Amino acid sequence: MANEAERPVVNLRRAYFECRYGQLHVRTSFPSTGGFDERTPLVCLHELPRSSRSFAALLPVIGTDRSVYACDTPGCGESEPPPSAPSIADYAGAIGDFLDALRLREADVFGVGAGAVLAAELAIARPKGVRRLVLAGLPLAAAAAPDARPVPPAADGSHLLAEWQLSLAARGPGEALGALAAGFADELKNGAAAAWAEAAARAWPAAERLPLVSQRTLFLKPREVSAESLAAVLGLLSAASLQELPALGPGYLATAPDAVAAAVRRFLDR
Repeated sequence: MANEAERPVVNLRRAYFECRYGQLHVRTSFPSTGGFDERTPLVCLHELPRSSRSFAALLPVIGTDRSVYACDTPGCGESEPPPSAPSIADYAGAIGDFLDALRLREADVFGVGAGAVLAAELAIARPKGVRRLVLAGLPLAAAAAPDARPVPPAADGSHLLAEWQLSLAARGPGEALGALAAGFADELKNGAAAAWAEAAARAWPAAERLPLVSQRTLFLKPREVSAESLAAVLGLLSAASLQELPALGPGYLATAPDAVAAAVRRFLDR
């Protein structure tokens, strides 16, 4: 693994693109050569109720040899919210609008948590436009719903402590408090629009939709993913492979970006 001094120069930028719900905020990284001549571009879709900030540590690592785009789901981060609660297909359509705006004929997609649901639906909608999928933490519709996020506001501010305790409980080993606090701020800012996206992900009929994914798919398994949910997901995908990452716990995108980038890169480039 190249050390910091040996890595190519990576450009980090932020931009807005038009989608059906207004402006979509995107964090991007690309090598000094531009990125388009090296590898298929990679689109990253974040877990909820956070934002593309989740990929901040990964972008400079994986953007050494390709263009990478981490999108804020509509209503999260700096992206404008939908006017009402959309379905996962609607969210996927908004990301598709971004792909069209950038004129990307083909892209690989990496989805984490609820972002994995969105990635899978995008792949179904665009069988030729999405080349390969990397999924991490894909929830199933039958799974127990997590604690409601965000916590509804309370006049005495008690919801702030409750929300912080939920974030702290999900903190990964070695995850800096500063990074956790930044994610916490995202959760507070996103509000009800992020709750819409989470509800859409939980309502997504995985047993019906996942068999329609035709692309080669890699499932990343950090240690908190249960064997039961993993077996259920792999059984529904027609061209899936597994990469176990037992050393990685919650917060792995922030604490182990090199390990994640290596696993993703091996799959996408072979």
